[in-house]
Amino acid sequence: MQVERFHASPVGHLVPVRGHDARLGRDFDHVAFVPDPLPARPPDLSARTYRLLSEADRALGGLEAKTGLLPNPRLLVRPALSNEAVATSALEGTYAPLSDVLEADYLTPARSSSEVREVRNYVSAATRGLELIATRPICISVLGELQQILVHGTRGDSYDSGRLRERQVCIGDEGLGIEDSRFVPPPPGDTLVRGMDDWEKWINANIEMPLLIKAALAHYQFETLHPFSDGNGRLGRLVTTLQLMEAGALTYPILNLSTWLEPRRTQYVDHLLNVSATGDFDPWVAFFAEAVSARAEAASAAISKLLAVRQSIIDQLHDAGMRGSVVTLAENLIGYPVLDVPQARDLLDVSYQSANTAVARLVELGILRQVSRGNYGRVFRCDRVFDVIATA
Repeated sequence: MQVERFHASPVGHLVPVRGHDARLGRDFDHVAFVPDPLPARPPDLSARTYRLLSEADRALGGLEAKTGLLPNPRLLVRPALSNEAVATSALEGTYAPLSDVLEADYLTPARSSSEVREVRNYVSAATRGLELIATRPICISVLGELQQILVHGTRGDSYDSGRLRERQVCIGDEGLGIEDSRFVPPPPGDTLVRGMDDWEKWINANIEMPLLIKAALAHYQFETLHPFSDGNGRLGRLVTTLQLMEAGALTYPILNLSTWLEPRRTQYVDHLLNVSATGDFDPWVAFFAEAVSARAEAASAAISKLLAVRQSIIDQLHDAGMRGSVVTLAENLIGYPVLDVPQARDLLDVSYQSANTAVARLVELGILRQVSRGNYGRVFRCDRVFDVIATA
């Protein structure tokens, strides 16, 4: 870590860290950065940043209004979480196609790649997070449960999964030692515990600060503390979604920030490190506001396209004289662009035979296409819906 860069930081301080690096088989004697508690008032921000924040607020409001036009907005949750899972995992170097992630719902785990299973862990963690914040605040115990789900069965699954990390970590190229890493977060133990206790109190405090500024600062602090041994990036971005929902700015988790951040990964990391080095939050908050605006507008545009696709499919079915279960199934395709017959049966609440007939009708009309091989465990996809979701 470039010690001189963080030595004079106005928002944190360096502390000595010593230990043994098992990967390199040698001891280390270095320093780590410990951020100060977050401020109770907004940091100094430029007029440009406040303008970007205002635009982001309007874009979020527009997304909420657009969501209200859907007959069943909950249908968006599943594909939106899958899309975010793909992008947020790609930020951490795990790549899996969205089609594989959606199709994995209907495959046994053994038939999915390790990358797909890891990405799907995010979907499970996000789904659980939505359940938890309905009755509990965003807190360390909630995050511990979500982190354990995130890393389950992956390389990051370790003895301290689900708990604040019990070892020193560093951020940078895996083959380098702690001295040559880009950043060294606080040491485990009392220092990390205090930092996370302060973060938990701050994020739940009723302080006078615009929501998006509070979300940007909370994300910076979480990533800087790096509280778990693995999964901090994915978990920190999930916390932002949960924070916006808990505050009422989002009703459904359909703001996929990682899709915008992933191609800007270097800028994203540099902005977070720059706050620690300089104490200047302005560039980071502006960057965060741009992400919110871009993704809220993209989500609104995707909803418009989905509504148009849904209507075109229904019109096609009516022109073909279709009624009943076939139309009902088609109406659900914006939430289930990939499905099998048992899923169709559950959506329609009919017998397997009736569901199979409905699926067959949609295949005949070119609305669904079988993407699996053979007649066992058949999986179907609506390309018109999938293409909108995949490019949203």
